[in-house]
Amino acid sequence: MNDASATTAARPAAGISRATALLVLADGTVFEGHGFGAETAQCGEVCFNTAMTGYQEILTDPSYAGQIVAFTFPHIGIVGTNGEDIETTTPFVRAMIVRAEARHPSNYRALAPLGRWLAQQNIPGIAGVDTRRLTNHIREHGMPHGVVAHAADGRFDIAGLVKQAREFPGLVGLDLAKDVTTRQSYPWRQTPWTWDKGYGEQAAPSWRCVVIDYGVKRNTLRLLAGEGAEVTVLPATASFEDIMRHAPDGVLLSNGPGDPAATGEYAIPVIRKLMDSGVPVFGICLGHQMLGLALGGKTRKMPQGHHGANHPVKDLETGKVEIVSMNHGFTVDGETLPKGVVETHVSLFDGTNCGIRIEGKPVFGVQYHPEASPGPMDSHYLFQRFTKAAKAYAAQTDRKTATA
Repeated sequence: MNDASATTAARPAAGISRATALLVLADGTVFEGHGFGAETAQCGEVCFNTAMTGYQEILTDPSYAGQIVAFTFPHIGIVGTNGEDIETTTPFVRAMIVRAEARHPSNYRALAPLGRWLAQQNIPGIAGVDTRRLTNHIREHGMPHGVVAHAADGRFDIAGLVKQAREFPGLVGLDLAKDVTTRQSYPWRQTPWTWDKGYGEQAAPSWRCVVIDYGVKRNTLRLLAGEGAEVTVLPATASFEDIMRHAPDGVLLSNGPGDPAATGEYAIPVIRKLMDSGVPVFGICLGHQMLGLALGGKTRKMPQGHHGANHPVKDLETGKVEIVSMNHGFTVDGETLPKGVVETHVSLFDGTNCGIRIEGKPVFGVQYHPEASPGPMDSHYLFQRFTKAAKAYAAQTDRKTATA
């Protein structure tokens, strides 16, 4: 790790440095390493992820739009990459940082090494970084703005990279859902993956679900289909009328990137109408945050955020502790929630809000990722809870229609 404040010229690979990739932070800190993936430079907010598995699912999570992910697990790429373990077709993560990358994966499902897959997606990677030191830097100073630059010739304009990092606008006030959402509605029938069989297909749905795509992960859609839902995915900007035109029995507000207050400019009025309509609503991550805003609460930016697949969350209503996946840099301020909104879950790391529900209404949300991709599966019951509420609403609606 070096201080780039006194460095203004390009740095050659030979002599001064053997680095073929750099991580340059806005404060002038430089981490040297060797590059893999795409030969390019990408700027973003640097965060660390503590998951030990599922790196391909993490890299394809749309919630990482605008971010550079540093993995604390030291050896990444062991099982290679494949065409099934993805959460979106086009990844939005800016770059990745690892201690060591596996250039020769060993897994029967592997189709390509991680580096080749990154190059195809135009994502640069840097290996050989002291990720423990970087993680401590983030813990002490918060998530910095940075640039990962990969050049095979080892020549870098460090002063220019520092300038690029400092000019990155950050995620506060940024609506990234509009960049990652679908451009048109589409149906979803694929059900969860099972060992030695792959994905299934929902052929006989028993209820209707509309998913508002703020950056939805595919496994959320699979679990809904697995619960018997006829799933229709709509863009983030869908109006209340667009949603109700599909006669949903339940509406899911998906995960996604960016500042919930920014996306909420157009999403919150729609969410409020949905809550008033009586249709069950389930919010995940960004959807949960905007649900909190729609109810009158506030959100705030977190210094380090929560990123990993090993976070303990306590269900305050049952006393149960779940180990969950998380990926968020904003949080609902539990102290700002109004009367009638019950805080249902909290993080056992820092006490931040991780779940809410409305008294007397089938409306609830969680901050974490219950779809368990890459895992664990402790929170699948939330999809069953949502399904139960949706089917009850459907039965009630049918009775009213029959009476009319």
